[in-house]
Amino acid sequence: MPSTKKSHEGRTRKSSGVAAVKAGPRKDGVSSARRASFTVATMNASGSGRAIAAAEDRLLSLLDLALTLKHVHWNVVGAQFIAVHQMLDPQVLAVNAMVDAVAERISTLGGSPNGLPGHLVSHRRWDDYALARADCQSHLAALDLVYEGVVRGHRDAIDVVDGTDPVTHDLLVEQSGELEHFQWFVRAHLEDSAGGQSHAGTIDELGAAQKVANRQRSRTVPA
Repeated sequence: MPSTKKSHEGRTRKSSGVAAVKAGPRKDGVSSARRASFTVATMNASGSGRAIAAAEDRLLSLLDLALTLKHVHWNVVGAQFIAVHQMLDPQVLAVNAMVDAVAERISTLGGSPNGLPGHLVSHRRWDDYALARADCQSHLAALDLVYEGVVRGHRDAIDVVDGTDPVTHDLLVEQSGELEHFQWFVRAHLEDSAGGQSHAGTIDELGAAQKVANRQRSRTVPA
């Protein structure tokens, strides 16, 4: 039977069955992914270790988000194509800046940030984004759930470092605000005048896309 993994930090979807990639630099006697002997002032090894672990988790999530946003940018079609296509590239740029900030924070704390593809695949808790070419509303409904998972993950990490590392805490708080702002951009396309969402009640990306696609089809079918 296919294995299951968490989809975008909260939702479950069957995996493709592709074998996990062995990740990380090889032991070559030249490089090392071990933590450095230093950390920032006033923090001990235990506190910095928790902050590094929280930041590493967010690094994986942000790397995946940037790739997913670019994938949607390439594969969105339909009447709203140009609006959604052009909306997503600034989000990609902003998320890539977040990636760099989190990775540099890990290094500042004495960690070794890993941005290699194999590490992302083997350590993330979710499968790849569910859609290929699809209409705008379907992609946006799925993307809303992606953002939901990333924002939840950031908020969980904020709780982990609260009281231990105010710098990492503030970095993640600032990023959360921007991520929530981007999610609002996505949700505004799916919202009706009463504040409802066209994919309400769905729990995975494909289900969200199918719900809005079915609603769109029902509106075009003659009575």
